[in-house]
Amino acid sequence: MQTTSKILMVRPFRFAFNEETAQNNYFQQPAAPGPVAVKALEEFDAFVTQLRGKDVDVLVVQDTPAPWTPDSVFPNNWFSSHLSGELVLYPMFAENRRLERKPEVLDLLTRKIDHRKVIDLTHWEKEGEFLEGTGSMVLDRDKRIAYCCRSPRTSEKVLADFCSRLNYDAVVFNATDKKGNLIYHTNVMMAVGTQVAIVCLESVTDKDERRKVVSRLTSAGKVIVDISLEQVARFAGNMLEVKSRNGHPIMVMSTSARNALTTVQETVISTYNTILAAPLSTIEANGGGSARCMLAEIFY
Repeated sequence: MQTTSKILMVRPFRFAFNEETAQNNYFQQPAAPGPVAVKALEEFDAFVTQLRGKDVDVLVVQDTPAPWTPDSVFPNNWFSSHLSGELVLYPMFAENRRLERKPEVLDLLTRKIDHRKVIDLTHWEKEGEFLEGTGSMVLDRDKRIAYCCRSPRTSEKVLADFCSRLNYDAVVFNATDKKGNLIYHTNVMMAVGTQVAIVCLESVTDKDERRKVVSRLTSAGKVIVDISLEQVARFAGNMLEVKSRNGHPIMVMSTSARNALTTVQETVISTYNTILAAPLSTIEANGGGSARCMLAEIFY
């Protein structure tokens, strides 16, 4: 099952620009003057309302004041949930992001939601090896493929560990932004839905690697929507397909992402999905992540 109707979101206590993650997240911008935390909460609450308005089952967890975690709004990086009962915990690059693994959320996931097996990969942090969940990997859950671009946040050693434990096949490649920097997370340049795949092929400069990505997507039966690096910079790659409780597919993105799409691209996506676009400019600028990063899928 590629998509789910149940989503966990973490309502941040005090969202802010994170200096630790800014080392290699080139999508972050220095915080502009003004009430960033207040604006982020407004965006978060409105986003939840939109999702629930489409009959998506959204479970909101309120973040705690201590320890303070400025990026708690992006829970998909530190855990993933799987239909076969696994809860996977991931090694995180930034030390202050490791604090997001709070007992309240872990207890909810393991006790109240039926994750029978916890696969803890966090020990890799001691070796300086990281894999930041469904930020580092874009999963084709039906075909058991993990698409993954190399970066300081994404270790091929940990990726191999994940794939071995959950029976996934890795498709690994380099992806760079307009300035030639390695893109820090695969999910800002790629999204895989049930029928549609959004991908920035321009960012994959090695021709053999690009062919490999295209081949795996097409052989998996995906209709490819190829986006540009300019569109990636506006978070057009940071989408997630979810579904309503009655199974209706919805492609979730930010307003910035939707405004970046061409008419043809939007038509292709909307052929297979209802589009839901949320205004997330404060969270995008200060956090360097967008709609997909805020949604942790729950499978059970």
